[in-house]
Amino acid sequence: MLAPRHAHMPHVEAGMRVGLFGGSFNPPHAGHSLVAEIALRRLHLQQIWWIVTPGNPLKSRGELASLPERISASEALVTDPRIKVTAFEATHGLRYTAETLALVKARNRDVHFVWVMGADNLANFHHWQNWQMIARTFPIAVIDRPGATLSYLSAKMTKTFAHARIDEEDASRLALMKPPAWTFIHGPRSSLSSTALRAAPVPIPKR
Repeated sequence: MLAPRHAHMPHVEAGMRVGLFGGSFNPPHAGHSLVAEIALRRLHLQQIWWIVTPGNPLKSRGELASLPERISASEALVTDPRIKVTAFEATHGLRYTAETLALVKARNRDVHFVWVMGADNLANFHHWQNWQMIARTFPIAVIDRPGATLSYLSAKMTKTFAHARIDEEDASRLALMKPPAWTFIHGPRSSLSSTALRAAPVPIPKR
């Protein structure tokens, strides 16, 4: 059972700039926090929603921790009050990002949203359901991740929407732009990954 603050969309006011940062966060780590912090600063956001999904349709659920566990672990990482951990997708039975963004847009007409994602997601973004609709719903900020700095050169998404790319020096205006619009933001990177953390051996306590 989700707590009320996680089961519903966070409160926003008209005119606010809000980032949407979704993922399975299995487990969440400092790399995720860094992406959120960079997005807040570079995009001049007033909030960022850390959206813990019920599960990624493109990934196996075999190693997926429970939703409450992933919410709790995410909140343990968050120190900035502007970062709002939420799991409203589960409440509405949403499985795909395109569905999530459509609902967010329908319920918050006067808020300026930006979809925020790590650059490591670019390579398979075109496999996401209705990926072009995602790009046409809200502007997109792609935040640099280790090993993915040059991914935007070959990704199908960035080639398809090459005309809509803005210089990262203009990232502070992205939330106010009409989609499609996107930018690639360079900055500090964390080498942590959820996959590596799940694969790491569990230390045996000393007797």
